[in-house]
Amino acid sequence: MNSYSEKIPQRPAWTEIDLGKLRRNLQLIRADLPRAVNWLAVVKDEAYGHGALDVARVALEEGAWGFGLSTLEEAMHLRENGITAPLLLLGERQEAELEWCVAHDLTVCVNEPHNVRTLAKLATDFGKQVPVHLKIHTGMSRYGVRWDEAWPLIETILAEKSLLLEGVMTHFSQSDETDKTFANLQFARFNEVLQTLEQKGVSVKLRHACNSGGFLDLPHAHLDMVRTGILMHGVFPSQVCRQIPGIEPVMSVKARIAAIQKLEPGEVIGYGMRYTAPTEQRIAILPIGYGDGFPRVRNEGCALIHGQRAPLVGGIAMDALMVDITDIPQAQMWDEAVLMGKQGQDEITVRDIAKLKNSVTYDVLTNWRLRLRRKSVNGKITTQKAQTILATDGHR
Repeated sequence: MNSYSEKIPQRPAWTEIDLGKLRRNLQLIRADLPRAVNWLAVVKDEAYGHGALDVARVALEEGAWGFGLSTLEEAMHLRENGITAPLLLLGERQEAELEWCVAHDLTVCVNEPHNVRTLAKLATDFGKQVPVHLKIHTGMSRYGVRWDEAWPLIETILAEKSLLLEGVMTHFSQSDETDKTFANLQFARFNEVLQTLEQKGVSVKLRHACNSGGFLDLPHAHLDMVRTGILMHGVFPSQVCRQIPGIEPVMSVKARIAAIQKLEPGEVIGYGMRYTAPTEQRIAILPIGYGDGFPRVRNEGCALIHGQRAPLVGGIAMDALMVDITDIPQAQMWDEAVLMGKQGQDEITVRDIAKLKNSVTYDVLTNWRLRLRRKSVNGKITTQKAQTILATDGHR
């Protein structure tokens, strides 16, 4: 039986995910890589707010080796929905999570010896040889074993017959800026570890370092695999990194006009009376606010209505914001407004919203709230190829 949430009329505010644009972005990324280099799609935090399951299905069709995730719950959501491709859990695992990882064939990043030994014992109990990826800290100072202290941990992993050292990885802290000095230092440190492995006769299938910025600007660091996140969704990690023509944003944020008010000169709008009408004005109320993740600003920003910019007036409320449609006389009740994305010849970019929020694009994409319905368009997977991928092991 359908739940009430599936039966009730849908709220007139939503995020729209264009899976056709996502597919094209992934094709451009794959075409930009040498054929021998694998590609891991990072789909943590609901694929940066775009819907992890939909993104994963499209990415598999376009040749993804597997997926990068942050939490056990994220990985189990994909497993429970038929994704059998490799799932690499980034970061560190609590000991209680490791049995789940082994039972559901999740690939774990290992950073220290205790979890290595615990994972090995569990793998033995399950009768499996479990692949792991060793994280090398080369300057990010977050997860991982220091590059100059890595060999003892590598020996610990190699000593466990129930573990397979499938990958060795690091992470750049600044790969998308013009100055690549520190990124290249990190890569040199990572190479010290790789050279030690080679000298010791240890073969590792997947050596990987590049995030989206590294993929774009550090081709010498591509190695065996790159990890792309925000770039897949048409947002470049910075404005100074290399641009790939044709990549475009996948997410839009939209709402419909839910009310129209007429203001007389001197009348005010909203909480705190932050805006006073200088002349007679026509105001549209959109049923979306800071409770949905829109920045809590006052008299800043705009929406696109009939392809024209309608300035935001007054303060953003939890569930509503107001825009001036005086110069858009054709605007009517329930017309579509775009808060982020394209309409007609104009566009409000994720960077525009980030400026309003005094934050970064990653923060904007991942902070649209769950009550803001996510609607996927132009991407229903119906091909035989997709069905085959979902029904079989995704290892490549």
